[in-house]
Amino acid sequence: MPTEDELFEAVDALLEQGPLLPPPAERRRLREAAGLTQEDVATALRTKRETVNGWETGRTTPRPPRLAAYKRLLDGWAVRYPADGQEVPATFTAAAPPRPADVPQQAHVPQTPAATSSRPAPGDRPAASTRPSSTSRRPGAKKAAPPASDPRFPHGPLGVLDGDGAVYCVGGVVLECSATTIPALVEWTLAESGIGQARLHRNGKDSDPLIVLTESATKRFGLPARLESPEERRSLRLAEDHKVVKQITRAKWQLTKRGFGPWARIYRPAQGGQRRCVQLAILPWDALDPRAWGDSAELPAPELARVLGVYATRVITPRGSTAVSSLELMTALRPPTRAVRDEATGAFRKADTKNPGSLGEHPIDPAPPEAPTEHPKVQDWDKGFLDEEAYQWMRPMDTLSDEECLLPWAVGIDINTAYLAAAARLTVGLGEPVRVDRPVFDKKIPGCWLVDLSHIETDPRLPSPFTPSGKRPTGPAWYATPTVAYAVELGYEVQPLEAFLRYETGAFLDPWHDRLKDAYVTTMADLGVPVGKDVDERAFLAAMEHHKDVDPGLTCVLSAIKATVKGGIGKMRERPQGKNYRDGDPWPALERTTWRPDIRAAVIAKARVNMHRKMANVAKASGRYPLGVATDCVVYASPEPSPLAFLPLTPEGHVLPGTFRLGATPGLAKLEGVQPMLTAVEWLEKGLNPARHIKGGDSFVDEGE
Repeated sequence: MPTEDELFEAVDALLEQGPLLPPPAERRRLREAAGLTQEDVATALRTKRETVNGWETGRTTPRPPRLAAYKRLLDGWAVRYPADGQEVPATFTAAAPPRPADVPQQAHVPQTPAATSSRPAPGDRPAASTRPSSTSRRPGAKKAAPPASDPRFPHGPLGVLDGDGAVYCVGGVVLECSATTIPALVEWTLAESGIGQARLHRNGKDSDPLIVLTESATKRFGLPARLESPEERRSLRLAEDHKVVKQITRAKWQLTKRGFGPWARIYRPAQGGQRRCVQLAILPWDALDPRAWGDSAELPAPELARVLGVYATRVITPRGSTAVSSLELMTALRPPTRAVRDEATGAFRKADTKNPGSLGEHPIDPAPPEAPTEHPKVQDWDKGFLDEEAYQWMRPMDTLSDEECLLPWAVGIDINTAYLAAAARLTVGLGEPVRVDRPVFDKKIPGCWLVDLSHIETDPRLPSPFTPSGKRPTGPAWYATPTVAYAVELGYEVQPLEAFLRYETGAFLDPWHDRLKDAYVTTMADLGVPVGKDVDERAFLAAMEHHKDVDPGLTCVLSAIKATVKGGIGKMRERPQGKNYRDGDPWPALERTTWRPDIRAAVIAKARVNMHRKMANVAKASGRYPLGVATDCVVYASPEPSPLAFLPLTPEGHVLPGTFRLGATPGLAKLEGVQPMLTAVEWLEKGLNPARHIKGGDSFVDEGE
């Protein structure tokens, strides 16, 4: 029989073997709360960013001596940035909570004032109760987003409201809402629903609760099934004299400048530091653009709640189109201001200076070459404009060899989220541009440079890296820093004539990149695509053939993540809209701090340079040249209908590094489409770009809104 001391020693030994670190999700939360990037942590601990990413996703665990240092860092952050409403222990010794997939199907749902009784299943339910309630109902074999960790928002970031008053939330929770007017719905959401999402940065703000109205719900609240009048369809909002708009006004609620449209935001001024705002999304008014969200608007309400919940958990609670949500994400991760304690009064107030690394509170005018021609500041500018756009190039017919034309297949490959890959570790300007005459080029300074690159000869079988058309420059032109840096990388001398440079710099897009990259990779993994570092290319291609069939809902999430990347970059140079617009007049987008055409130009220039570098490396290693390029898709002639048939391989059979490596992470490539080579040649003869048609039809997608 063991003694008490022996049992205590055994228990102590078990305790010593417990986990030293908080759960992976908490590691990420603490870093983001501190306003640091994975690169910052990697630099401090003298390791790689990819290693830190592995720690935060749970794929790997740090080893001594970094383990103790990393634990010390996390413990320090935990004291400074406790989770809202939670007491911070002196050290992390608790085991990680179970993942959603490990939670029993009939998991208990915490009761709140908004959820005090069970809701019968559809079909067996009596007339809607006036008292809100919830139950836990999880669709079989479907992955739900992780349950909310913030006690203020026990029902997650959003709810999908059906016509019978059922509000379907994340994790299978169903609430009962008795409201029949929009003002009553707003008040119920803020006071009783338990819906919302905690801030992504310690200096940021919580995401407003999102209520998605189905078609039957619009009838419940007296909204039209479609925006009806010509003026409503043109402006994408209800007329100001509509009865619902009048109800909102009478109840002393307000609408933003967008009015009551597909994404209506209803609010009152903040009170006691608490925001009072609810975001609505009107499904029958095309709130979920099928170009970004696929068929998600047609999903049943519980499944739509799951899809939107996964997006909200991995990216951000939607605030509009994916492009709008992308800009909101940038700001949420890099808040422009912070609260500081006033030494005189002891009260908190807004700091006098902007947050380091942010774009600040006030918009910055672009340098003249960076602006679109409609901008009020460039109406008298006559020195040309920046033309940093994605590739739209096709191979001249006279450069095709007989051997290429006789190959049986044309195979297109596509770069995964090329703009996201280009944004990684990209230094951009944070302050005002400064004009410099005849500067010495410095690749570390973001800006635009007037330089003559027409003397640089390139192989006619490859597009020029310096122009979107792929044609050789004809004289001095304006280029973003990544383009000029590539000319220097190729060994050419550059002598800028003029430049507009930004000396206050930073990697503004890094947190945006890190969050979207993790969202993309995690969703690909959920769809059965291998995402490891050394994945076999053949296994990857095989998984990609059927990944969209694994879970149609997650396929919609993946589409939305990709649209968030491209749309956000495109919206940084949003141009004026409307038939009554006149050149020189300001337009609403100019009021945003995230209206930054210079940052957009730098991202696209880097993405185009990355594409050219890969094509040049393929040509050098294999003697193969592309048939056409469109944005992030490139097409090659191939002896077999597979990228592995034309890409250069290592002796071990892997794609040669520096070319188009295949894989699921941003910057790697995947199969885009296959067509007979004869068809591709016919396209070229007709002046059509094979890269735009390789999937069948015209698959080209614009660069954003």
